[in-house]
Amino acid sequence: MHDAWFDILANLPWEVFPGIFKKDNSLPPLRLRNTLSGELEVFEPVNGVVKMYNCGPTAYDRQHIGNLFPPVVANVLHRTLKVWGYQVQEVNNITDFGHLSEDEASEDKMTKGLRAEGLPLTLPNMRVVAEKFAALFFADLPLLGVDLKRVTYPRASDYIDEQIALIKTLEQKGYAYQTGDGVYFDTAKFPGYGKLGGLNTEGQLSGVRVGVEGKRNPQDFVLWKPDQKLGWQSPWGLGFPGWHTECVAMIFKILGRQIDIHMGGMDLIPVHHNNEVAQAESATGKQFVRYWMHNEFITIEGRKISKSLGNTLYLHNLTDKGLSPRALRYWFLTGHYRTPMNFTWDAIEGANTALGRLTRAYLEMPKGTPDQEFLQKFYAAVAEDLNTAKALALVWENVKTLNQATLAQADKILGLGFTEVRPRSKLEVKQDIPEGIQALLDSREAARANKDFQKADEMRQEIESAGYELKDTPSGPQLTKK
Repeated sequence: MHDAWFDILANLPWEVFPGIFKKDNSLPPLRLRNTLSGELEVFEPVNGVVKMYNCGPTAYDRQHIGNLFPPVVANVLHRTLKVWGYQVQEVNNITDFGHLSEDEASEDKMTKGLRAEGLPLTLPNMRVVAEKFAALFFADLPLLGVDLKRVTYPRASDYIDEQIALIKTLEQKGYAYQTGDGVYFDTAKFPGYGKLGGLNTEGQLSGVRVGVEGKRNPQDFVLWKPDQKLGWQSPWGLGFPGWHTECVAMIFKILGRQIDIHMGGMDLIPVHHNNEVAQAESATGKQFVRYWMHNEFITIEGRKISKSLGNTLYLHNLTDKGLSPRALRYWFLTGHYRTPMNFTWDAIEGANTALGRLTRAYLEMPKGTPDQEFLQKFYAAVAEDLNTAKALALVWENVKTLNQATLAQADKILGLGFTEVRPRSKLEVKQDIPEGIQALLDSREAARANKDFQKADEMRQEIESAGYELKDTPSGPQLTKK
């Protein structure tokens, strides 16, 4: 009963009970850069509970380190909102079926995933592949400090009825039309098309046929794509909903018709997110999202992350080299989410070293009580559009005078896991480790220092074969008896 009443209250307008969900007024105003206006704006939620949505992955392959950046950014924002006193409902979708392009210029990602797995092209097999790679995604996120329990991860294929209902609404309101190739959204009927990110469409809504016979405008996008063999039944025959429809339908169903924050990569602004806005606001006549936030991209050695370039890196590639997975999060935090970042091995090894030093510093700090003067400076940095780089710099500038309580409070936002690290056990003291095992451990550390990771792996296997469990942590290797 308590949860039911909480859900009712959470969906009431903010002004009905201004004291119930009010933020912590002792903290500075939280300002976020809104892509819609192009300006920094003070965050003021439209809902009692902050409702935020992140465009998640198409689960056709393992997610590389660039794909892991957006959920970490969302997690930092979620943690910040919680510290500011807000209740948060966060949704991160998983795309688990194909969306064939209206011009069929490129192969659908899920079709590519099925081929790589050697599976026939069927809807059940799409789900199998998606769940396999979603599981790998979910295994990586907690290692990066993302609490899966704080987020809902809906699968797009579970919301087909809602997507069909949205398309029918748009059709009934005159925003959709049919061609021989499917159902399309008529962007000329939505005057605000392209307002997100200042997309320039002037002179382009000219009735030019682009790739599809009967398509009225270049920007018109597919709402339903017919398929003679595969898909779901609908009023327009067997087929698939368009990619731009799934997010709106899931948001409407799970979060409501108006949400506070929508996040995603910069590449989604011109097409996907503008198409979301067009559908949602045409269907409801109301503003869809109050704050749009977009992250920049991660490159590797100055190049786009791509399998074709042979530079794709995954989280396990870091941990296989003895680096802490939280070192990747630490490295993410050293930049601003709206600034491109270039991954290098030197950079991530430096982040790993810095995280280890900071973790050891935390373990050696007195417990104490939170230093409010420092925290106000820390929160002021975070309040300026999640400036984690400045916030982290403040930690280092004051590391010699901080205590554990203060750093633990800051880590509620940083998420680097200081309170999760336990002091070393007696077994980890050198004299309590058998001489032969200590020699292996020393040899492994020397191999790692020389970047001879094959030898380091061999040493690990010998140590574990001798009955010990070896775990690499920010504070150094930890050895325990099995």
